[in-house]
Amino acid sequence: MYRLAPDLAIVQTVDYITPLVDDPYAYGQIAAANALSDIYAMAARPLFALNIVAFPTSELPLDVLGEILRGGAEKAREANVTVAGGHSIDDREPKYGMAVTGVAHPDAILRNSTARPGDRLLLTKPLGMGVISTAIKRDLASAELVERAVEIMSTLNRSAAEAVAEVGAHAATDVTGFGLLGHLHGMTAGSRVGAKIKLASVPVLDEVWQLARDGVVPGGTRRNLTFAGDFVHFDRDISAEARLILADAQTSGGLLIAVATARSDALQRALRDRGVPVVAEIGELIDDPSGAIQVAP
Repeated sequence: MYRLAPDLAIVQTVDYITPLVDDPYAYGQIAAANALSDIYAMAARPLFALNIVAFPTSELPLDVLGEILRGGAEKAREANVTVAGGHSIDDREPKYGMAVTGVAHPDAILRNSTARPGDRLLLTKPLGMGVISTAIKRDLASAELVERAVEIMSTLNRSAAEAVAEVGAHAATDVTGFGLLGHLHGMTAGSRVGAKIKLASVPVLDEVWQLARDGVVPGGTRRNLTFAGDFVHFDRDISAEARLILADAQTSGGLLIAVATARSDALQRALRDRGVPVVAEIGELIDDPSGAIQVAP
């Protein structure tokens, strides 16, 4: 974030990913939505983006690259964002994403370090995208599950951000590569509060449970869970697969929002009114400067 004037700040972010699905157009849409997500998490308005591309020109036809870029361009158009150019390199592994520039009033920018004890925690997309991405790579995901995952990951967090701007919240972050537990810890540690999470309230796609039981889990998710051991206290009844899902490395996940109890119902209504994919109250923040997270059934 860079303040240009008392009432204007620039917000800059960059993100790119390797392919998660076989359809290059869908991959482009997911990558663009993922790159825009940090802007929305800070309650800023994205203005323009630059493409970041790595592509194996000697191994894949350029038509594939064209579809990736078309997917990204159409998702940017949906967000009213101009793709102003970009840069590409020849690389054996495809990679695509965007550097995005947005604007916001400095006093209206949401951070992940300003949550307060007593806040309710809301989540706006289900977990399990890392597990599903691994299932796709192993040819274990049904066509219906792939379609649902693409729909979730390519959905912009714009509507959720607009609802937050309307009702107000204390803090927010998007849930991506460090999983729900990792990004929640970023919020609790930065805000010097603790958190209580109720597993039964956390949205997870049904098929993900069996895949996790079968060990269809990305390496990043397992590393996230190992890292979480330093700050998460699981109830003894929390299963091994549930722990992995809570740590699952997401791509283009939802917003995790800390909102005052008095505004929680209003924010949930505003989110639903805007058609946000999931509106789940998953827990609360407590007075605990250690930043620890407690997970109950």
